Amino acid sequence: MLAVIQVVLLALNIYWWIIIASAVLSWLYAFNIVNGGNAFVDSVGTFLFKMTEPVFRRVRRFLPDLGGIDLSPLVVLLGIFFLQQLILIYVVPAVYQAGI
Repeated sequence: MLAVIQVVLLALNIYWWIIIASAVLSWLYAFNIVNGGNAFVDSVGTFLFKMTEPVFRRVRRFLPDLGGIDLSPLVVLLGIFFLQQLILIYVVPAVYQAGI
């Protein structure tokens, strides 16, 4: 059971870094630092968009419209942190105590 918890924590950690990479790439696009016409940059951007946009879209439904500021990555990162802490503080000790 502990192995399953570690895999879940690893998946959350990987998704954390995917969200950060997506935010950084969106800033690089916005400030015209990277060329969107480059095939590699476009494929990386498409991958990051497809990985993050379904979650961001759900979060954006509940956030107020702030114009050009998108707080959905921050909210998702806080949610991931909350889940990780919930698992580490409550689930892992319960698994140790149950002896699973």
